[in-house]
Amino acid sequence: MATHPADPAPGPDGPVPAGRRSGTTVAWAVAGSLTALLLLCAASLSIGAGEVGPGGALDYLLNRDGARADSRLALVVGDLRLPRTLTAVLVGAALGVAGCLLQAVTRNPLAETGLLGVNAGASLGVVAGIALLGFDSGYAYLVCAFTGAVVASGLVLLIAGRTGGGSPMRLMLAGSALGATFGGLTSVIVVNSAETYDRFRFWVLGSLAGVEGYGEVGRLLPVVAVGFLVAALVVRPLSALALGDDLARSLGHRPQLVRLTVAGSVTLLTAAAVALAGPISFLGLLAGFLARAVAGTRLPARLALAGLVGAAVLTLSDIAARVVSRPYEAPVSVIVALLGAPVLIGIVRSRHLASMGMTDPAGDERREGGPGPVSRLLARHPSRRARPARPKRPGRDAATVVLRGGPFSLLVGRRPALAALGLAALGLLAVVISAYAGQSDLGVSRTFQAVLGQGDRFDVLLVQKFRLGRITAGLVAGAALGLAGCLTQTLARNRLATPELLGVNDGATAAVLFSVTVSATGTFGAWWAGPLGALVAVLLVTAVSGGLGQRGYRVLVVGLAMSALASAVTQVIISRRSLNSASSLYVWTSGSLNGRSYSVALPVLAGLCVLVPLALVAARHLAVLRFDDSTASSLGAGPGRVRVLCMLLAVALAGLAVGICGPVGFVALASPVIASRLAGPLRVPLIGSMLTGAVLVVVADTLGRIVFPGTELPVGVVTTVLGGPFLLWVLLGRSAATRV
Repeated sequence: MATHPADPAPGPDGPVPAGRRSGTTVAWAVAGSLTALLLLCAASLSIGAGEVGPGGALDYLLNRDGARADSRLALVVGDLRLPRTLTAVLVGAALGVAGCLLQAVTRNPLAETGLLGVNAGASLGVVAGIALLGFDSGYAYLVCAFTGAVVASGLVLLIAGRTGGGSPMRLMLAGSALGATFGGLTSVIVVNSAETYDRFRFWVLGSLAGVEGYGEVGRLLPVVAVGFLVAALVVRPLSALALGDDLARSLGHRPQLVRLTVAGSVTLLTAAAVALAGPISFLGLLAGFLARAVAGTRLPARLALAGLVGAAVLTLSDIAARVVSRPYEAPVSVIVALLGAPVLIGIVRSRHLASMGMTDPAGDERREGGPGPVSRLLARHPSRRARPARPKRPGRDAATVVLRGGPFSLLVGRRPALAALGLAALGLLAVVISAYAGQSDLGVSRTFQAVLGQGDRFDVLLVQKFRLGRITAGLVAGAALGLAGCLTQTLARNRLATPELLGVNDGATAAVLFSVTVSATGTFGAWWAGPLGALVAVLLVTAVSGGLGQRGYRVLVVGLAMSALASAVTQVIISRRSLNSASSLYVWTSGSLNGRSYSVALPVLAGLCVLVPLALVAARHLAVLRFDDSTASSLGAGPGRVRVLCMLLAVALAGLAVGICGPVGFVALASPVIASRLAGPLRVPLIGSMLTGAVLVVVADTLGRIVFPGTELPVGVVTTVLGGPFLLWVLLGRSAATRV
């Protein structure tokens, strides 16, 4: 079938934009990347802690005057720098190709290799090897990391295959859910063992400092070679798959098998890379994104360019890691984030974004038959392209009660009211159990006496000052998270939407830790930095991207870049603290209510007294935004003002929650989903989401205090461990498949 010259030619990610790169441009890009990589390799062989410079390295490589017989040159160049440089090239290329493959098969330029649970599985394997098996060598870490990564990816492929035939969305959702669960299990082991954490906190940052000789590289080289070979063989069927499953079948390909094969290749490449250098996140996203920006939609060129870019970026980051903090080495993953985030931001701010087909999310909507998550979350007028609301079923959510008081009246739905009352009763029960449960042996009667200020002085002090203060902080934080999640999901019309997409959690966490470092006060005295950091992160994302309504992908990419930068700041702060200080900060960054009391809860509660009424006022107009903007305006709602107000409210609420108990995961995601199931799909469950979030945090904190006698699990670890199965139930269940 001939293609008209004026029409965009098909590519592996759909129709190619008009600005498609020419073959000459791509060839020059590949040649330039290869040249840059060779120069970086030369610099890597010449730079290090030793005194061997470029001349000595060249003498060793060429064996001039028998230089290889020099023991000093043989040690520095032959045993240290050369294997380390080759490992950087191999790992960077593997992550780059894996990221490009994952972005192509999911048709999502923001897909990242960690989505298949590889990084989380490898981390769990290493931690289990250290804590349970007593491993302490690099080779043992290598085996544990690779085993954990492969097992995690195998489980992801099994779940995705059984629930959705291995579709891209199912792979990503299963990977995210299991990855979160594995991350929570890793934290369970780490917080209970200071020795394990001391070893793990440096490995998890990613580093090539431990590479000595060619033993580890040689063991995993066949795995990487198989991954590259599968990637090369899958190019043609993957390109056909982009034309649609039906057309791909007519060309003799099997879409499900192609997707699973790609996932297998990504698993092999990423698992080997993580085993060699640790979980270096963000590099696969960066390399794949850069390759797409330069090569357009030509998959063979994109794979080659992504491999070269990944190798070059990791080699450059490794060089920088050796020199920025001499005589010590900086974590290479932090350097990758610091180098890559500005590059990503520069690309999305440039005109190259138009050549990637990412300026208008409507293209993805037309291919998928409905609005994509990006346009639903961030487009200026998402409601104009949204699917119409489902018709109300007869008798469903129709029963209402009118409450009158003088000239005022309020229309209350029976089902939401009953749901709120039930959640309030459940919350009261959770508070009672939390006040009673703990490591100390208090009976029910003694607990109630202590609540009333009677009985033993120690009991009164324990219950009133410590437990009730901590419970109050948990209630406030949970309510803030639930309300923030409800506002964000309602704006986005997407159950996956949370304030984290705009870098809120990472920005708030980095701000709190930075304030602690600067002021030398305890973490508990810096809660106010949470909302400030969240606000700064959103303002930066908005300013750099040109506004929330300009381009959906631009805001998402900038949000991911800002999150990577904030996470890098957090990692640097923790890695430079003493073991005791780093352990306590790690527990807080996992989400913890330990030590929280009225001094933190009451100021935040005062803030909620201001923010919650504003959210309730905005909720009436927010429900109207389910229609198109013209209809919403005719009903008296200002769509633009409502969106900005609700987004600011969500940011402030999420920042307050992080300031109280750190970044507690899954509460903002799960609370609106549960509340919506209880209140009915035609309501905006603000009150129900608040109550659900409060109950979830208090229950999770109680479980963390009583599950393991003599130790305590942070509330964020508990919610993360339980949140993965919940996400699978909501998003991979048969009933949820028709609603997401």
